[in-house]
Amino acid sequence: MRKSIFIKIFGGYLLIVIVILAIIFPISFRAIRHHHINTLTGNLKNLCLTLKLKISPLPESNRIEELDALIKKLCRQIETRITVVNIDGIVLADSENDPSLMENHKNRLEIIQAIKDGIGTSLRYSATVKEEMLYVAVPIDKDGKISGIIRVSLFLKEINSLLYNLKMSIIKLAVIIVAILLLGAFLFSRSLSRPLKELSAASRKVAQGDFNTRVHLKNRDEIKELADSFNYMTDQMKTLFTQLSYQKEELNSIISSIKEGLCVLDKEGRITVCNESFRKIVQKNSVKGKFYWEVLRKIRFDELLKKVRNERSSIVDEIELNSRAYLCGATFCSNKEEIVVTLHDITKIKNLEKTKKDFVSNVSHELRTPLTAIKGFVETLEETTNDAENKHYLNIIKRHTDRVINIVEDLLLLSELEEESSVLEFEEVNLVDLIENILKIFDQRIKEKSLVLKFNPDMDLPPIKADPFKLEQVFINLIDNAIKYTERGEIIISITQKNETITTEIQDTGICIPREHLSRIFERFYVVDKSRSRKLGGTGLGLSIVKHIVLLHNGKIDVKNIPGAGTKFIVTLPINHS
Repeated sequence: MRKSIFIKIFGGYLLIVIVILAIIFPISFRAIRHHHINTLTGNLKNLCLTLKLKISPLPESNRIEELDALIKKLCRQIETRITVVNIDGIVLADSENDPSLMENHKNRLEIIQAIKDGIGTSLRYSATVKEEMLYVAVPIDKDGKISGIIRVSLFLKEINSLLYNLKMSIIKLAVIIVAILLLGAFLFSRSLSRPLKELSAASRKVAQGDFNTRVHLKNRDEIKELADSFNYMTDQMKTLFTQLSYQKEELNSIISSIKEGLCVLDKEGRITVCNESFRKIVQKNSVKGKFYWEVLRKIRFDELLKKVRNERSSIVDEIELNSRAYLCGATFCSNKEEIVVTLHDITKIKNLEKTKKDFVSNVSHELRTPLTAIKGFVETLEETTNDAENKHYLNIIKRHTDRVINIVEDLLLLSELEEESSVLEFEEVNLVDLIENILKIFDQRIKEKSLVLKFNPDMDLPPIKADPFKLEQVFINLIDNAIKYTERGEIIISITQKNETITTEIQDTGICIPREHLSRIFERFYVVDKSRSRKLGGTGLGLSIVKHIVLLHNGKIDVKNIPGAGTKFIVTLPINHS
């Protein structure tokens, strides 16, 4: 059961008061009683010494009856019991009883102490008078010789009565003091708990969303400072929540206005945020709170998300949903282990690419026949004419016709490579043997240009799974470019193995490709120096074909510009295609 702070404080004060009273009262009563007994003991001692002067001659002269009468008379005057005993403990006189009937007092504690120490005291129950009494004894001596003992005693009922009256007075005073203390504790506890209750009630209201709640206290202490801090905190929270609400509305408005589909998945795969475009894409109105596989049943999408979560990275891939193509981007957010997914409709772009590819392929096919015919007629005219000027013009026509035919052939090859149905014929290929055979093709050209060829393959390289014909096209193209654009110097070809890949580097000392062109050289028809390319008969499609073939083998190709030393092409291929 919850206890209020008022009960805790007031109960604490009450417990402290009770504990203090429980400790102080017994100690104080015992101290007071001990003090009174010590005071009475001293008074009785003085009385013994006074009586000793008057009584001591009588026992010495054996005037026992006179001694007994004197003691009984003095008892009535001073209201104190007096007893006189000899050195052997025999009672000679007693103010209360007949001495002859009283027992021997030699073993009484006060008698023993008086003989030994000169004064004896004892507090005990008297069998003679049937009451608790205080005894004080003093020896009667003369010339250092003890002849008897005078003992006086007092009934403790008088002390107990006095102590009782004193105790009652103290208790009454204590009750008054306790009542005042408890009243003060009550008022203090209430003054402390009331503002705390107000703060607690105000906190509950703020927790429920009421940021206009304020706590106003009249007292000027730490609780007042706490209340002021609470009010300031509430103002700040109201301002922050207003800003957050505005930002949330703005964010929701932005998300809703995005044409691309957007959703956020938590670490369990539930959709926590989505926009209207996403609901339209998946063709479901209620998706929030559901698992993504309940909304989007695509194996490729599932694999994409698993890869993103495992690699904790961002991945972009194409997926098809409801006969439409989407560019799916998934980004891992490490702070909450969420994944942000965007779906961009690229159906029109894909259709346009297909139309372009079909157009290029169809045009290339249509151009092939007339170009072949033109070339045939040009060759026929060359054979039938003897005019040198006509032969010169026919030679120009033939050279440009060959160039156009080469472009058409490359376009057809590129279209074939870009087809999704393009199939490679994989078999084990020894790259070293493949490149050695290719280099034989360029022996004559290398000698003509006086170039130095260095071929540095690693020893014991394993064969790779690849299409030998397509791979041959890659290296023929790259080596041909290296020879074509190198006027002097050397061409270095190296092959190395790293883990499950084999890297082939083709480096020349020809012209350097400017840095601004490096990112575009694999685009179709892109050439760095158009006049030089045209002079050398380049089509601008070779590197694009190379890149497509390498990608079909799940490899990668890169190019580096080496200032003052030419260009290096790096082809990395997996040993086992998968």
